[in-house]
Amino acid sequence: MNSTKTATMNSLQEVGALGQAVWLDYIRRNLITSGDLQHLIDEDGLKGMTSNPSIFEKAIVGGAEYAEDLNRLRAQGGMDAMAIYEAVAIKDIQAAADVLRRVYDETDGRDGYVSMECSPYLAHETESTIREARRLWKAVNRPNLMIKIPGTEAGIPAVRQALSEGINVNITLLFAQERYEQVAEAFIAGLEDFAAHGGDLHQMASVASFFVSRIDTLVDSIVDQKLKNSSSDSEKTLLASIEGQVAIANAKLTYQKYKEIISGPRWKALEAKGARTQRLLWASTSTKNPKYRDVVYVEELVGRDTVNTVPTNTLEAFRDHGEPRLSLEENVEHAARVMESLPKAGISMKDVTDKLAEDGVRLFSEAFDKLLAAVDQRG
Repeated sequence: MNSTKTATMNSLQEVGALGQAVWLDYIRRNLITSGDLQHLIDEDGLKGMTSNPSIFEKAIVGGAEYAEDLNRLRAQGGMDAMAIYEAVAIKDIQAAADVLRRVYDETDGRDGYVSMECSPYLAHETESTIREARRLWKAVNRPNLMIKIPGTEAGIPAVRQALSEGINVNITLLFAQERYEQVAEAFIAGLEDFAAHGGDLHQMASVASFFVSRIDTLVDSIVDQKLKNSSSDSEKTLLASIEGQVAIANAKLTYQKYKEIISGPRWKALEAKGARTQRLLWASTSTKNPKYRDVVYVEELVGRDTVNTVPTNTLEAFRDHGEPRLSLEENVEHAARVMESLPKAGISMKDVTDKLAEDGVRLFSEAFDKLLAAVDQRG
């Protein structure tokens, strides 16, 4: 365990002391109204929250606290399931943003954010996504809101436009280093556009949500199949060396790319005008494989100027037995070797990340379908 840890600081607080913000990948009304969110801020140093359709669907289905609002909105008439969901979700997002406002103020706008997702149905429509981002930004009307825009080919120009208009953006569903570089370019260009129109760069915030555990889930399934079919000892050794290693290696190399980008002249020019970096946010950090340590995607990705958004079970596990250290820049050479081993093992990282990005949009759309169905049923 980190030798600098003190008796008065738990593992989550220690991560904060090491320069990484911990956000909660969960939202539910009673988390806010019960005071539990405030407790997480006060006792664990929680710095923000993210939400998505699946989280809202589970919240609406899983409890009675939404029944009154759903019935009232339904009784008003003239509102479809989407409009009713948005009214309920915006109320929760505003309430969470208000609780987190003190964090936002105390960190001078660096943290204290709540994210709300653009409809995944629009993931491949640039102009519709831009309109949705503007509408949600105006409807929530909180400075510590981030609008989630998927890092699809159509989403990238929407990111730039939203930022150019002063809208904080959480770019989501990132898996590939190459796509992250496009997102970073859109962020820089968006801030340049915003500054050119007299915008205050210091007020702007953005994160690039890089998904982690899903990569290992897919790569490991490919490795397992290849191991079953292989008769070569050397091939089996190579495949075994990849298992459970790719997601963290990919993230570590992406962080190195981030450091390279913020060392460049375009970023330095923006920084001189008050801009703050677009942090990498590690998402999908719950452990899916029971063979792996339940906090592995937190412990191995602690780095300065980053965010890790964790579901409640991972947050509780890390508080209980997490061992924080500045791990993100450890063994970068090993990470590079892991990624170099993939093509040697007959695995295309591009195919992997393309599939995950495509599946991500599909899964979020399916979650939205379930969410709207739940609103209809509960309403």
